[in-house]
Formats: sequence, structure tokens, C-alpha cells
Amino acid sequence: MLRHFRESVPAAGDEEGSILPLVLGYAMLALVLILVTVDATSLYLAQKRLDSVADAAALAGADGFTLTIAGGAPRAELSSGDVYAQASALLAQSDADASLVSASTPDGVSARVTVAGQWHPPVFSLFVPDGVSLQATATSRNALR
Repeated sequence: MLRHFRESVPAAGDEEGSILPLVLGYAMLALVLILVTVDATSLYLAQKRLDSVADAAALAGADGFTLTIAGGAPRAELSSGDVYAQASALLAQSDADASLVSASTPDGVSARVTVAGQWHPPVFSLFVPDGVSLQATATSRNALR
């Protein structure tokens, strides 16, 4: 009986077992990390695209000036209505998925434009929200003062 007991107890240096649960756990962790990284990169790129749309709309708004001559010197003046018209015309012609939130001139020589968009993750993940509202504001100053 004692001999049978000694044969059934594993030796102290025996490392026999399954590493399958450990491998599956690390594989799942790596997959989640890759999916979240893809979604985070997509969100970053969507914000950068929206920033460039806001820059372009502000630049177009700053070009909608009215040239006046005061005291013998030409002066470019912006109005909020002209800035809004130029920025909305640019957004209408572009294929950007952005909407114009506001477009105005705070000082008569610069155009401030705010655009908004919506981001949705390209890869479904439980750790990333289904959609995020994005917003970008850009200011462009007229070179003719």
C-alpha cells in the first residue's frame, strides 16, 4: 500500500501541466490591445482630418474680405456674414463629413471657424465607445490689414 502511494504522488521537480490557458489568456490580451490601438489610431486620424477641414474653412473665410480704402490706404475688412458664407461654401463643395458650427470674425481681420463631426470605431470593441463627437476650431488672419 505504501509503495502504491509513493508512485501516485508527483516528484518535487515535476513541472508537467497545461499551458494552454496561459497562452489563450495572453492571446486574448494581445487581441484586445490590437483592437483598441486600431480604434485609437482611427480616432486620432479623424480628429486630424477635422482639424484640417477647420483650417481650410477658416482660410476660405479669411479670403471673404471686402477691400476698402481709408485715408488713401487699402484695408481688408471681414464681416461675420461673409466669413460664414465662405466657410459654408467650402464645406458644401468638400467631401468632408463635417458640419459648420460657427463662423465669425472676432476683430474684423481674422476668421474663426468651428466645425463638428462624428467618429465611429472601425473595429468593434467592448472597451471603446460606439461613437464620439469631435469638434475643431481654427483661426486664420487676413494678410491685408
